[in-house]
Amino acid sequence: MASHIVITLSLISYLFLFTSSSSSASRIILPSDSQKVSVGLYYESLCPYSANFIINYLDKLFETDLISIVDLKLVPWGNAKLRGNNTFDCQHGPYECLLNTVEACAIDVWPDLSEHFPFINCVETLVYDHKYPQWESCFEKLGLDPKPISDCYSSGHGKELELQYAAETNTLQPPHEYVPWVVVDGEPLYEDYENFLSYICKAYKGTAVSTACSEVSVNTVSGKVKAIHPDCYETRVLALAASIKSAITRWMGQKNMVASIAQLRQLGNSKLVPARENSSCLWRIINY
Repeated sequence: MASHIVITLSLISYLFLFTSSSSSASRIILPSDSQKVSVGLYYESLCPYSANFIINYLDKLFETDLISIVDLKLVPWGNAKLRGNNTFDCQHGPYECLLNTVEACAIDVWPDLSEHFPFINCVETLVYDHKYPQWESCFEKLGLDPKPISDCYSSGHGKELELQYAAETNTLQPPHEYVPWVVVDGEPLYEDYENFLSYICKAYKGTAVSTACSEVSVNTVSGKVKAIHPDCYETRVLALAASIKSAITRWMGQKNMVASIAQLRQLGNSKLVPARENSSCLWRIINY
């Protein structure tokens, strides 16, 4: 009789523990892909404001559990301009075309966000610190093999990726006005992009509530644009560059200066590609 009682009590205890653990597990709900908030960052690699946003703001997603409710996409194209024959110019020159393409290759080679974001964050940190020519050091810092990126770039696949990003950026509605251009669930944040965490929390409709959202005041989200932040404006920069170029040409008024400008333009239409030398990955300028 005593043994029956012990067995019965054991079964009751087991069922209680099972029910308790099941109940606890049921409270840990992971969001499905359809519940996640889509966040798109349209940027260019050498824009200092893009770099600032990536390393000082976007990085916060990975410091909390907010990343679990976000579907983040990086689009490294920005204010670049398409020319004929599928070639393009970048706002900050050929080196920006290089880094835009390198970052596009990183996204393609390492599609998992947890793999390509650390690399892009490393490169943009160097941009922010005015040390971007040292960008290849990010491979060693992160223990990454540079060959897949080198192959992607030199094969022309990186250029194809950039053309795809160009098409995506150029079809934005409303069109982007500057970079960084942040879009949450299809809605641009305009100059309020630094407040993107609040917009994410407000847009999320799933059941897996992020603890980080409790620390973010959704009251900071306003239908009105806040104070204008510094951004890389396309029209302002291009118009300024054109006026400077025109003034220099008029001031010098010499044919050799016009020829020099033509040579600089030709250099701006070139790109950098990796070249193997002594088993190291170097980069040299060639024309398209």
